[in-house]
Amino acid sequence: MLPNNAPDARKANRKRIFKRILLVCVILAAVGLALLAGLNLYVVSSAEPYILTEEQAAELSDVDCIIVLGALVYSDGTMSDVLRHRVEMGTALFEAGVSDRILMSGDHSRENYDEVGTMKDYAVAAGVSPDCVFKDHAGLDTYSTMYRAKEIFQAQKVVIVTQKFHISRAVYLARALGLEAYGVACDQGEYTHKVRNELRETLARVKAVWSAIVQPEPEYLGDAIPIWGPGSATDDEHDDADNA
Repeated sequence: MLPNNAPDARKANRKRIFKRILLVCVILAAVGLALLAGLNLYVVSSAEPYILTEEQAAELSDVDCIIVLGALVYSDGTMSDVLRHRVEMGTALFEAGVSDRILMSGDHSRENYDEVGTMKDYAVAAGVSPDCVFKDHAGLDTYSTMYRAKEIFQAQKVVIVTQKFHISRAVYLARALGLEAYGVACDQGEYTHKVRNELRETLARVKAVWSAIVQPEPEYLGDAIPIWGPGSATDDEHDDADNA
């Protein structure tokens, strides 16, 4: 027969177990947050010395290309503000003599969605020679863009154009992969989904550290297309037909 105080003892035991579990959860959460903050600080501080103003970028020499990172193109073919500001800055850096080549890198994984074609068309309409603009059709994410810039387009020294929230990760990844990379932010005021972008970037920087350590091959590689050649080497069949 159980003593009269047995239910109280079991209840007290359950409370002790619950408190221990709660303590472990709190410790794990604290460690996770500290790790998240530490890795983000590491990425940002690693890239900070290489983030330049437009004027500072113009003082660089022997830059192989200006890398403009892709972003949303709407179904009607117009660029989102985020993308338009990137292309405008890339074109401005080209006109300032930072480099004589622009590498437009983005998503062209579907026939009816073409970031890089839209980006090149905009730059050409602004006065950039078509043969000075390369299209990386498989720049599906920031890591793939930097990997392909080095391995496929054989660039060594680059200037990357994107927004402030993204620039640290882009420069960090490029340098981790062996590029002499610099960044120029292209912000023109506030953007929609600012909080979402910042939260996403916080997690993406953690992934970037892992990618920098492991350095996996992107899904798409292919033959070398030297950046010092003609940009038409990256045009698709539709572009060739239009130019014939």
